[in-house]
Amino acid sequence: MTVRLAIPALILLAVAAIPFAAPSLQLLMNLALAKGIAVVGVTVLLRAGQVSFGHALFFAIAAYAAAFLSASMPGADLVLVLVVAVAGAAISGVLVGLFVVRYRGIFFGMLNLAFSMIFWSILEKFYHYTGGADGIRLPRPTVFGMALERGPFELIMFYLSLALVILLGWFTVRWFASPSGQLFQTIKTNETRLQYLGVSPQRALLTGYVLSAALCGVGGVIMGIVQGVVTPEFAWWIRSGEMVFIAVLGGAGSVAGAFVGAAIYEIVRTYASAFAGDIWQMLLGGFLLVIVIFAPKGVIGIYDATLARLTGTRANDGETRK
Repeated sequence: MTVRLAIPALILLAVAAIPFAAPSLQLLMNLALAKGIAVVGVTVLLRAGQVSFGHALFFAIAAYAAAFLSASMPGADLVLVLVVAVAGAAISGVLVGLFVVRYRGIFFGMLNLAFSMIFWSILEKFYHYTGGADGIRLPRPTVFGMALERGPFELIMFYLSLALVILLGWFTVRWFASPSGQLFQTIKTNETRLQYLGVSPQRALLTGYVLSAALCGVGGVIMGIVQGVVTPEFAWWIRSGEMVFIAVLGGAGSVAGAFVGAAIYEIVRTYASAFAGDIWQMLLGGFLLVIVIFAPKGVIGIYDATLARLTGTRANDGETRK
């Protein structure tokens, strides 16, 4: 158990040292952390056996909510921007969730995709308000009333993202272990049992759906603030597919895997597109294919199995899924 805790702690320390040890990787890792939080939202639904191909909807709603707030309230504080943006994603999750939680399987996935593409169309067509395909700027918010220069602000955003990764990752794992989380996960194994117990599967799924929407919202607003601009691409179906891709890469159903997968994805994509611009998508696809065939539990499954061999213990599926 000591080794199991020591290795993640060392990884976190290494990530925390990036702004000073490898400044060129700071922005890349910040984007990976933001995307990892959003992928945790997709991972939440995977625990219930549901795959969403449209969760970029909430990613984009939070980012645009932050941009509109910043435009209407110049100098809005970072905390206010985060709270309003995530609240917007959560409320949208309730409204969309009330409809989609009645469906399962491919119908669930495609309905989410439909909502996402409707929102993408709105962002594209109402260019007088949304800037169309060019998007709109998201001005740098103040931090406790202080207007910071780019360098200090990016440093604060990096450590804020890292803190949110730890906090929201811990919260999600604890929620899975809670009674509400256990009921939510029963949807995958035996939904009929919930009905016999007098529990509404739709209500249980809605709870997790709103949580997943809020997590995607956190990732979206962080990415928007870090990039300084939000575009309809935030809601595009490829963004949703990217989240599912990362979730599978890291380990479907694994909270830690969402962050590991996001980091690997961003690093591979960045360097593959730089050195193999014409075939980087093929390299990513091949990488995922190898993972799916030889390590169906993802990168976290490889880590867990390797650690079990080194320590002479049996791999714990429950630990792996965290």
